[in-house]
Amino acid sequence: MDVGLIALLLVAVLFGLLLAGLWVGFALMAVGLVAMGIASSAPVDAVFARRVWGAMNSWDLTALPMFIWMGEILFRSRLSSDMFEGLAPFTRRLPGRLLHVNVFGCALFAAVSGSSAATTATVGRMSLPELGRRGYDPRMAIGTLAGAGTFGFLIPPSIIMIVYGAATEQSIARLFLAGVVPGVMLAVMFSAFIMVWALLNREKMPEPEPAPGWGERFRALGLLLPTVLLIVAVIGSIYGGLASPTEAAVVGVVGALAIAGFTGGLDREGFVASLKGSAITSCMIALILAGASFLTIAMGFTGIPRTLAAWIGEQGFSQYALIAVLLVFFVVLGCFLDGISIVVLTTSVILPMVLAAGIDPIWFGVFLVLVVEMSQITPPVGFNLFVIQSITGQSIFRVALYALPFFLILVLATALLTVFPQIALWLPGTMMSN
Repeated sequence: MDVGLIALLLVAVLFGLLLAGLWVGFALMAVGLVAMGIASSAPVDAVFARRVWGAMNSWDLTALPMFIWMGEILFRSRLSSDMFEGLAPFTRRLPGRLLHVNVFGCALFAAVSGSSAATTATVGRMSLPELGRRGYDPRMAIGTLAGAGTFGFLIPPSIIMIVYGAATEQSIARLFLAGVVPGVMLAVMFSAFIMVWALLNREKMPEPEPAPGWGERFRALGLLLPTVLLIVAVIGSIYGGLASPTEAAVVGVVGALAIAGFTGGLDREGFVASLKGSAITSCMIALILAGASFLTIAMGFTGIPRTLAAWIGEQGFSQYALIAVLLVFFVVLGCFLDGISIVVLTTSVILPMVLAAGIDPIWFGVFLVLVVEMSQITPPVGFNLFVIQSITGQSIFRVALYALPFFLILVLATALLTVFPQIALWLPGTMMSN
């Protein structure tokens, strides 16, 4: 059968199964079975067993459940309320005032959770009611949260970067470093937009609050201190040479339990719920990775990756043109699949042509994460949209409309990263070479 026809058949089978409600991991396995049945006479059971075992038997993946558990613990602690109270005094004099708490709060929580959904939910359940009570424009309150909640994928420790590193055999430590500067840049861009919006829409801003005194500021610093110490313990232990990413994840869990115990925000029921939540999420990701790994080897038998890479090469695309095509491709894909599924499903096909075009795989990991961040606020399946809908009761499409300016800022950030790749590569190149 022609390679093009095989590709169309597999795409039809995949989307048919997904539309039927089959879990993503099982859908990927089923497509792999169809692919091998069409293109190979190799024993499917043996190939499946070896490939799935090889995908799961990875030391790097052991960090995944620990970082997820860390986020689950902090989600159930008082960290979000402490962060809001700690950040508020330092944002009152900025144009936009407490709207910046969404941006800075998401950036801080992303640095200790690694999950976009957990970041959005944790910060949103405290900030949105408080901003509404103080009279802030609900469109901007929801939009800033939707946009900034995506930081959980970019700012280390990032769960999706662990998945990408395991799938492509790239250094997770280098990927974590590569996400730092783009994450800070994105936070600055979001805050700059808030300032410009606030200056142009003064009538939509509430009356200014009294300037905080030094006592209030020192108290606020005390509330932020546990979060900062946890960030230093997790990230610092990796780049100080004291721990691997997996060992640092254990440090993070111990630190999260200490914070929860110190603040009194985690009871026995919450502790059990955090274990269940991390187990469910970890198993979901593992199932997707297993299905994607089997589909990867099955796709190799069909010859689709080689044919697609050769076709791309024949088009003579420049690096910029290839990145533009991939950007559109991933945004469209993000309308139907969640971020982790996008990464594990596409890397085996996309990465060879990316490497053939001379694109650095570490840089491409950051680019992919930025594009996946866009998918988190793209209807109809943007996960951050569902999280905010559950908090506010607003429709998915209304939340997406409020998040549109921040989606466009993500596109601009991706363009800057493409034109200036050292934004992502400078820090890992500097620190990992020493």
